[in-house]
Amino acid sequence: MAQWQKPTFSSGTDGSNCVELAGSGTGVLLRESDDPTRILPVSPDALAALIRSTRRS
Repeated sequence: MAQWQKPTFSSGTDGSNCVELAGSGTGVLLRESDDPTRILPVSPDALAALIRSTRRS
């Protein structure tokens, strides 16, 4: 079972507006906290590219 991590800066008191991360055997899993059944597996390189692109915005 994945150990999901929420960012400390997620908005709202219940933390329902954030992207959660979990490690997997081959990469990283992403899910949105308001729809936790939809899980997106990504590689560490893809996650790094996503973070870089959002920092530029």
